[in-house]
Amino acid sequence: MKEVEGRKRLKETDALRYTEEDIQVLEGLIAVRKRPGMYIGSTGSRGLHHLLWEIVDNAKDEALAGFNDKIIVTLHKDGSVSVEDHGRGIPTGMHKTGRPAPEVIFTTLHAGGKFGGGGYKKSGGLHGVGSSVVVALSKWLEVEIHREGSVHKQKFAYVVDEAGNEHVGKPVTDLVITGKTRRTGTTVRFLPDEAVFGNARFDYELIRDRFRETAFLLKKLRMVLIDERGPEKKQEEFYFEDGLKSYVEYLNEGKHTLHPVVYFEGEKDNVYVELAFQYNDGYTETLVSYVNSIPTTDGGTHVTGFRNGTTRVFNEFARKKGYLKEKDANLTGNDLREGFLGVLSLQMADVQFESQTKDKLGNEEARTIVEQIVSEKLGFFLEENPEVGKLLVDKAIRSAEIREELRKQREALRGDKKSKNTKKRKSISEKFAPPQYKDPKRNELFLVEGDSAGGSAKQARSSEFQAIFGLRGKPLNTEKAKLSDVLSNEEFRTVLEVLETDIGEDFSIENCAFNKIIIMSDADVDGSHIQTLLLTFFFRYMQPLIAAGHLYIAQPPLYQVKKEGRGKAESIYCWSDYELEQALKKLGRGAEVQRYKGLGEMNPDQLWETTMNPETRKLIRVQLEDLAHCEKLVTVLMGDKVPPRREWIESHVTFEVGEDE
Repeated sequence: MKEVEGRKRLKETDALRYTEEDIQVLEGLIAVRKRPGMYIGSTGSRGLHHLLWEIVDNAKDEALAGFNDKIIVTLHKDGSVSVEDHGRGIPTGMHKTGRPAPEVIFTTLHAGGKFGGGGYKKSGGLHGVGSSVVVALSKWLEVEIHREGSVHKQKFAYVVDEAGNEHVGKPVTDLVITGKTRRTGTTVRFLPDEAVFGNARFDYELIRDRFRETAFLLKKLRMVLIDERGPEKKQEEFYFEDGLKSYVEYLNEGKHTLHPVVYFEGEKDNVYVELAFQYNDGYTETLVSYVNSIPTTDGGTHVTGFRNGTTRVFNEFARKKGYLKEKDANLTGNDLREGFLGVLSLQMADVQFESQTKDKLGNEEARTIVEQIVSEKLGFFLEENPEVGKLLVDKAIRSAEIREELRKQREALRGDKKSKNTKKRKSISEKFAPPQYKDPKRNELFLVEGDSAGGSAKQARSSEFQAIFGLRGKPLNTEKAKLSDVLSNEEFRTVLEVLETDIGEDFSIENCAFNKIIIMSDADVDGSHIQTLLLTFFFRYMQPLIAAGHLYIAQPPLYQVKKEGRGKAESIYCWSDYELEQALKKLGRGAEVQRYKGLGEMNPDQLWETTMNPETRKLIRVQLEDLAHCEKLVTVLMGDKVPPRREWIESHVTFEVGEDE
């Protein structure tokens, strides 16, 4: 009660102090510096790499405009990154504001060639804030422009003057000519500020996957990635003649496919549409979509148009050929796209994304145009290839029959909640310990490995809002299982009942009973395997939970360092070898180290303090950074084909010989 009263008095005091002097106006790039998340989404790895994507997107826009055939990105030893293109080069003349054009572009929000001035008809840039945001969140940025026979250079930096005033994106040199050139293009090199991002190291593999993706999307563009940071220089190059067709073949590699890749393209009202797809014998739909080579991870109007068009055309084809009788209901989109894997790519002017991070397309005209082009081209393809059409319709009809049977099973499983004769079960599972209160905005579900860890977790938890479900051994590999197998699996069936979201077409994220679903397993090989199996289940059947940020991985400590003293004993938990090293330095001689091999080795108090207490624990939020990469990785790691899995493990896992304990 005292704490509440103290807070109340504090608020009243603050209110009395609040005057006109407290009103701040953040002008120019200082606003970006103060609130970076508003512009790049986060200050973690995703936000860091978003800076690079902004500059690369500008180079890709030159390719979309038909002026650039090569992009070279170099990761330098000093932590900076450079992006070189062979486009037209940024204009170097004086802008009407009285400043050189590059200075305007790199230091002014909402300045660029993508606002209808004729510089670009199709571009990935939306708000014109990309380059200036990169400057604002970097220690320095240099631009080198090859244009009209001359090489121009200018440098910008974050500067704090003697009076302590911040100058964000300050031009520290004028735009000067440093030489002559025969080529055209722009090179931008910048050093992200660790004061903003903490860890400002770029991920080579993440960039490599993005480059491969771009090369698939833009057939005539060569993407080169160079890493100078290691003891030996690494370089990879990506170029694909067949574009989206090669992309679908790459994503479906390792799966059992049912027909050759289908590809078509069309253009209407200056919107160019490409679609490539191929069905496999899996049970989920994967559609990767792009606009002007920007991945739209949250879909948008173009995806809606695609789904409307395909559903209608397949049903019309099925009725025309007599595969569906007059009395039969139409096949649903879920039935028709089971096992579908495709890539949808648009190029268009005046793009309207729904955020600066460009995750979802908002142009309403895109829905109509995509639906028209897909309907026309797909209808023609089915008429020309009736055997493929019959194969896919038969598959959809079987899916519909199975779906109906599963619906009946789920209803029987749930029971008729409205019936007075239905007795409510005392407990969903003996392995499940529910929270005391039903609060979906606060409650947490821990999926815990093993009986001993599950028992400790039940004792350690805050029973008001934390639920525990103890897993029995290793879960089912849902990458190789049918939906019927998933629903008949006791553990996954329990998870579905506990979450209350249902599954498949009946999935409803609004009904989710928990704000956080936390996977808690041992920090060993078996624990990692269990994590992967559970992540595969959520990725394949409950992907919206991941997209909404509800899925997490707990991080139990690896070590506890203790030292007995004359007074109170000191204890430090460590989550890495670096933290262990620092703890040993702090406690000094006589400190003892305990290595935790499993969750069961911690008593309930330790488990609460280190892994379950919201005030002190460390969680990793599972995010879908790149749907295509996730699709490929799940297939490689969890699919039937052994060689790709062995190759990935050999490339990504370091095997060390340790002491036998």
